[in-house]
Amino acid sequence: MASQSSRASRFRSDAKELLCGHGERPVLRTSSTNDNPGRRFWGCVYYEVQDGCDFFRWADPEPGAVQKEVEFARNRRKITKLKARLKELETKLWVVAALCFAGWVGFLFLFLQNHYNLKQPNGMHLGYR
Repeated sequence: MASQSSRASRFRSDAKELLCGHGERPVLRTSSTNDNPGRRFWGCVYYEVQDGCDFFRWADPEPGAVQKEVEFARNRRKITKLKARLKELETKLWVVAALCFAGWVGFLFLFLQNHYNLKQPNGMHLGYR
């Protein structure tokens, strides 16, 4: 009962914001079509009385719209988490790349130092004569 009361007040407040082509507040109606049976909509006051202005707006959300919103929010959270994970992995990749580069520089340094020491006449030259 309370939910019907809140729905009715929501419908009334929606009507205050809407105006049809005649400048009148639209009337809340119920659809009797096969495609949308029982679905509520706002329509022109003069519908089927005189020249209507073809004003039309659904009063309730489209069936399944709530489920779509929930799924959209879930996907948005998932995207946010995936972006954070991607940033974390990119940072780790940069660290690994820097360590690999430092390793190669160290290897090259040791290799060239060893190669230079082999060319010395007395093997390793420590500066003593």
